[in-house]
Amino acid sequence: MKSLIGTFLSIGSPAVTELAAEVGYDWVLIDLEHGCESEAALPNQLRALRGSQTLAIVRVSAPHPDLIGRALDWGAQGIMVPHVDTAEQAWHCVQAAHYPPRGHRGVSRTVRAYGYGMKIPEGELPKPILLAQIETAQGVTNADRIAAVPGIDALFIGPADLNYDLKARPSSPSYDDCLHAVVKAAKDHGKGSGILVRHSDDVEELKQLGLTWIAMDSDLSLVREGFKRNLAAGQRMAEELAQ
Repeated sequence: MKSLIGTFLSIGSPAVTELAAEVGYDWVLIDLEHGCESEAALPNQLRALRGSQTLAIVRVSAPHPDLIGRALDWGAQGIMVPHVDTAEQAWHCVQAAHYPPRGHRGVSRTVRAYGYGMKIPEGELPKPILLAQIETAQGVTNADRIAAVPGIDALFIGPADLNYDLKARPSSPSYDDCLHAVVKAAKDHGKGSGILVRHSDDVEELKQLGLTWIAMDSDLSLVREGFKRNLAAGQRMAEELAQ
């Protein structure tokens, strides 16, 4: 299974979203869980990807059917759902993202996904991509059952939340054991697996492990580190000139 390289977008800027597509990322994650913009800003970010080959994945703030349905109606090609701990929760997400008979998503032919009623006859929309985030020890324990749910395309590890949860449970397995368990569960069911990566040096090892949805850092982190690097360089130059 080919590895797809993406990035997290937290700033909420359509210009940054458009730039990510111009650079050539396979996918971007528009973050409504921890991002700086509200749901109302989402349509303009999705418009910024129009005509590109970059997949638009939206992380909703919670597994609510109305949030999932609106993001898809507005043109998202996929949904990432945080804190999926059980197969039952995963199945509810699948139902929210699909029309009957698989799910109960409401139909409107005038939404952006249907060209505001100008194109795409009913039934011809691509199936939405669904990524279930595994962020707790319970989610790891149930990873095999979650991966077995029809309609779930990938298990996506949330490293920060998973580490916090494991530290709160001294008897839990190690983070590395959890990582391997999630990847194995996904592979066993022919599903993808993913993770957010902060250091580019880790990417090759994760690919070899079998992860297929790899997010390289976030727009906010990249801007922060660029600011810090430039400030440090400027301060060094000022100190040299003052000597």
